[in-house]
Amino acid sequence: MSLVIEHPSPSNSGAPDLLAAAGHCLAAATGAVRPIDRYASAHLAALRGASAVLAVRAHPITGRRRRPATAWELLIAVAPELSEWAAFFAAGASKRAAAQAGLTHAVTTREADDLMRDAATFVALVAAMLDVPCPQAACL
Repeated sequence: MSLVIEHPSPSNSGAPDLLAAAGHCLAAATGAVRPIDRYASAHLAALRGASAVLAVRAHPITGRRRRPATAWELLIAVAPELSEWAAFFAAGASKRAAAQAGLTHAVTTREADDLMRDAATFVALVAAMLDVPCPQAACL
């Protein structure tokens, strides 16, 4: 899929709703008892934050078909300033999948707690970058 990079108004793009959903995921992560649930919810919060950036900056165009790109690959294309974050969260995608599958040994308590903090930081950064209100769970 090719992209046209545009910068529509964040309020008209769905970005505020996506960031609110990210905040709900962070709140769910905070309340989760099992590390796999905290990890999966935190990673999903980051994915929703990335989706907010994509909603503002990227729009598909027709043309030559390619393999589907991940949200993290698309994020690098439309927001190169978030490349390190995209690489970090992309590296954790298989752990999130394992956690969502219920594999209790997929992540440690430390990994889950660290990812919660990192996801909250990322969501807050995205909110500031898009000039959208920061979800309470990310901006404490």
